[in-house]
Amino acid sequence: MAKRKRALRKRQVYIVGESPLVEEYAELSATCGFYAHVHWNQLPKKTFKIRSKNIRRSSAIPPDTTYGIELTNTDLEQKKKNLQRLDRALAPGKVILSSSVAVTATEQASWIRNPERLIGISALPSFLAQKLLELSPAIQTEQSVPLKAQEFLIELGRQVSVVQDRIGMVLPRIVCTIINEAYFALQENIASPEDIDLAMSLGTNYPHGPIEWAERIGITQVYSVLAALQSDLHEDRYRIAPLLQQLVTGGEWWRTRDA
Repeated sequence: MAKRKRALRKRQVYIVGESPLVEEYAELSATCGFYAHVHWNQLPKKTFKIRSKNIRRSSAIPPDTTYGIELTNTDLEQKKKNLQRLDRALAPGKVILSSSVAVTATEQASWIRNPERLIGISALPSFLAQKLLELSPAIQTEQSVPLKAQEFLIELGRQVSVVQDRIGMVLPRIVCTIINEAYFALQENIASPEDIDLAMSLGTNYPHGPIEWAERIGITQVYSVLAALQSDLHEDRYRIAPLLQQLVTGGEWWRTRDA
């Protein structure tokens, strides 16, 4: 028992950011033998029931943390504060994996004193259900860091693809643009939400229809990726559907307007 506790202390992760990403990464880390300390930017609306002894709520970052994970996509000022706190607390050489779907890893690395330790990850809610995760090294990332990050993700049972450091990375960018196009179609009354999902899931063999996918990811998360792409590239193809923008601030009115 004492040996097991020592092993857990050597395999600690500190996870900070937004719900439900924090919960998803904590549960997977705990299942795969890591001891996960979790902290949210804001407490989740739905109470997170801790089912594993390997998960603990903590605002303090343990000094012997092996990996720091930052999972904020919608509030970049808070993300910056989280990264700076992780950078101050983690021992030299320890890796920080940070969601890079709404801001590049290179920009994030410029926020901290030890930029060589940071690497981007394709973190969106529900994406951990897929077997593949993307990593994007920053310009400043030390050569050994991608290998350390890959080893961690492989321990979590995921395959790894290393991609260029661009807003949205690959899968998040493609999925969010498909969702955006679906909301244009919905706004123009081309089809109902159910028919759009049915057409895409049966017609293209997607695991989910785009409207359902948006609900799984979260409209605010999707909006953050699209807004970042639009700001970065200034291209009309990333113009956000007005209906999707309305949903971010006004709720999913179209599901209840005929009730």
